Formats: sequence, C-alpha cells, structure tokens
Amino acid sequence: MFRRALIAVPCAGLALSLFACGSDSHDHQSAQNSLQTATPIKHLVVIYGENVSFDHYFGTYPNATNPAGEPAFTAAGNTPAANVLTDALKTNNPNLNTGNGAGASNPFRLDRAQAATADQNHAYTAEQQAGNNGLLDLFPKFTGKASSGGTGAFFTTGQVMGYFDGNTVTGLWNYAQKFAMSDNAWTSTYGPSTPGALEVVSGQTNGVQILKTTASVSTLAKSSFFINDGQGGITMINDVDPGNDVCSSKTDQVLMSGKNIGDLLNAKGITWGGFMGGFNLATTNPNGTTGCQRSTVATAVGAATADYIPHHNWFQYYASTANPQHTRPSSTAAIGFSTQTDGKTAEPANHQYDTDDFFAAVKSGNYPSVNFLKAPAAQDAHAGYSDPLDEQQFVVKVVNFLQQQPDWNSTAVIVTYDDSDGWYDHQYMAPVHASFDAQADQLNGSGVCGTGTQPAGVSGGAVNGRCGPGTRIPFLVISPWAKANFVDHTFVDQASVVRFIEDNWLAGQRLGGGSFDATSGSIMSMFDFSSNGGKLPQLFLDQTLGTQVSSVPTI
Repeated sequence: MFRRALIAVPCAGLALSLFACGSDSHDHQSAQNSLQTATPIKHLVVIYGENVSFDHYFGTYPNATNPAGEPAFTAAGNTPAANVLTDALKTNNPNLNTGNGAGASNPFRLDRAQAATADQNHAYTAEQQAGNNGLLDLFPKFTGKASSGGTGAFFTTGQVMGYFDGNTVTGLWNYAQKFAMSDNAWTSTYGPSTPGALEVVSGQTNGVQILKTTASVSTLAKSSFFINDGQGGITMINDVDPGNDVCSSKTDQVLMSGKNIGDLLNAKGITWGGFMGGFNLATTNPNGTTGCQRSTVATAVGAATADYIPHHNWFQYYASTANPQHTRPSSTAAIGFSTQTDGKTAEPANHQYDTDDFFAAVKSGNYPSVNFLKAPAAQDAHAGYSDPLDEQQFVVKVVNFLQQQPDWNSTAVIVTYDDSDGWYDHQYMAPVHASFDAQADQLNGSGVCGTGTQPAGVSGGAVNGRCGPGTRIPFLVISPWAKANFVDHTFVDQASVVRFIEDNWLAGQRLGGGSFDATSGSIMSMFDFSSNGGKLPQLFLDQTLGTQVSSVPTI
C-alpha cells in the first residue's frame, strides 16, 4: 500500500451513477481511492457513541450559558435554527407533573462539573412508556435514574431531564458550527445498545438465533432481550451478548441470521473494518489489565471500566463477519481485506479489529473504505461509566488525526449514537413501523406501538418488536464535502448509514430481508457535492476543552 496526496476532482450528476470522483491519475493511487463511487467520498468513518438523546447534547444549540471558568462557545451570526427546547418547554414542561412524583422536573442545564451522570433506563418498553402516546411526559417515572446524595433534580429521577450545552460538549458544538448536523435523526427502533448496534450495520433486529439464555421463551417479561415475533421467529428488543465471543456472558448469547453491510462489501471486494476499543486481547494497559478485563479510567467518572463491551460489537452477531476469538490480523497491510497479502489465504481477523489498528492502518497508507469505530468504553459517552468530556477526548483525537492525512479530502466522518439512554427529548414521531406485543409494546396503549402493519422480518412476514422510529439522537457529518454550518431537517435514522454506504459504493444495492435500509432517509443533503463543494477548511480542536487550536501534534 502506498500513501499519496489526493487531488479532488468535483463530480456532477451524482444521484445514482457511479464514477471515479475525487481521484487523480497518480501512479500510486490506493486500492480504496481507485474504486468507483457515486460521490467524492472514498473513506467513511462512523464514530458510534453510546446513549445520548439530541436534546441531552444539543437542546439549547447554538446558545451556551458560558459561565466563568468553562470553555466558552459563541455561535456564528448565520447559524441556522435547529429543533431545540423552547422557552415554554424549559419553564413549563409536561414532565413537571405529579405522575413523576419527586422526580417531576423541567429541563435543566448540567454543568461541566456534572459530566458524570447516572445511566438512565433505556429499555425498549421503558422508552415507550416515557413517550406516553406522544405526550412525552413520563420520563422521570419510567426512564429516570438518580445520582446518590445531595439535593435537587440531579439527585432524583428528574436527572433524566438534564442537558449539556456548548460549555461541556464543546467539541461537538464546534463541529456542528463548521460542518453539518441533523436535528431529525432517530434510532430505527426503541431500545438500547444492541438493537442500535444492529440497526447501523444491518437495519434489522429480527432473526435472532438463541445460543444460550436463562430467559423463558414462553413467559417473557418486559425486561427480556427478545420477544416472539408472531411468525415463529424472534426479535431482539434489549441488550444481549454476541454468540461465541470469548468475552461474552456465559449465560446469554445470540447470533443474527440476516445480512449486514459487511457481507455486501465483501462480495464486492471493498475494504472495511469494525474497530472496537479493547478488542486486542494481547494488549496490556498501563494499569496492568489485559485480555477481556482490559480497563481504563474515565476521568470525569473517576472509575475504571472494561475497554471492550461485547454487546456493543456490531459485527460479532453474524457468523459471516465474526471474529469470536479476537484473532489478530496477519499484518497491518491486510487490515480491511478479506484475504492476506497473498490474495489467496483467508484473513484471520475477518474484518474485526481494535481501534488501535485503525490508527496503525491509516498511518501506514492502508485506509479502508468503510470504517466503524467504537471508543474504549471509558470514552464512548455511556452514562454511568463514561461521560461527554471523556468522549470528547476520543472523537477529537480521531478527527484531528484524519485531518492530518493526505486522504482527508475524500473522507467523511459520521458521529452518531446507538440509543438515547432514555434521556429526555422533546420531539415525538409517531411510529411508521408498528408492533403489537402484549407485554413489550406500551407506547400507544397496552400492547400497542404505532398503527398499521408491522415491518417485515428476515423471512418476509410482518413481525413484532421493531417499533420505530424510537428516540431522537445527534447525527453529525464532518468532511470537506459537508455543508458548512448546516442543520439538516431531513428524516434519517440509524439505517441511513447503511443506505449511504450502499448508495456510494454499491450502486444502491440493498440488504433485503426486511432491512430498514430500503426505507431509511438519505444523508446526502448534508453534503455539497457541487463544483463548489469539498473546500471546507480543517478544524483542529483541543481534546480536553473542545476549543479550536491552530495545530495539533501528529499521532
């Protein structure tokens, strides 16, 4: 693999036609850059964070409080309006009602010193109950969790109403200012991390194959990780570990029977990888931990957590793309490829790597076309063991690093999330995919989530357990080709990431089997692929403060 500087050539008529956009005739053009794509984007990096609703991070965007001693944020004068909290919602919110008991609360600002919060309830059923038929007025009762000690809403279930602003999530607010974000992005279904992990790579949570479980198929509770789909199959609705992963739970494990985007990329010989923090079990951290117990301290939380969390690992749920023993790649040059450098021998890592491998591969000149990144858990933003300040360290590190690469001008970075953690968000969307499980579905009444026909499962029949869209989440596009200081109002969901990959590299091929990729919204309106596009300048940020700096050290 050779590294080269890429000269971008603007493309026209991009809609569904494939041609070699954004490339030059350099003799050492990489395999990735020589591929025909529908847009100038030759490299996609998806930074998939944990458990954040849109209002929780952007509820007052672009207006920050700017107290003394915190990183300041001042919006550009031409910043477009986003769908954020109104004054009425902040002072007379429907969650300030007796049904929420002592947790009844208006939305309130969380200070930078309150970055470490409790993990809220984000189960499939609890999120529906908080939504309460579109009233969105029972978050403290059904999803709220409190931090111990002290007084005030932060120490009651009303904590679920808290939001950060640009003095804490400073980096993301600055990226939104310079690049593009959506205020209409959603989880594809209700529910927590594992369904969200599956949606962003497959658009499908039906087709569960249970390998081990302590749950009873005949007497399912609302807290179970699966339900009978009504067609003789099973749909996942809550968290469960992937089958056969050496780090998985010994009691509950599943595999998925459908396809994921990795299968389509493999069929076309397109390089890709799932890069998980902590996946390399041979690494020993500075604190002496290794193997499945590798751990890192989240600074704001003040406690260590395991770097690798199996139920967040998208591709481990599919036999075709799993690396259950965490086998190492044969070489850095083979990262992203299905075969070793001889082109004949199967690559043992099977596209599954550590986040450290991503940096190593890109630095060596082997930059895969499609990259899914999950930070070590202490930096993945998940409340309870991570936080926005530690998350910022990872996101800014990745974006700063990529902006220093010669292929930055053909790169797009997506920053989005697997679920909302149950945090309050003021926007409701009536489900377009219904579900009618008697116990699990509670949004529009007992046993009801949405109206009409349920979506198709992997076998084609209408199935339960896929009610959505679920909850609103942040979604940012960082790229020279993004629209500058742009807020997109187009409806998108987690499966829209799959759709972009399909439209850009695969001529619009779809996964089939009931995947939401076929009906998800397009993120194309967040880009400017005209002759004027591709010119946004680099934006380097301080990893700790999230504020703009003139330069950063080379990683």
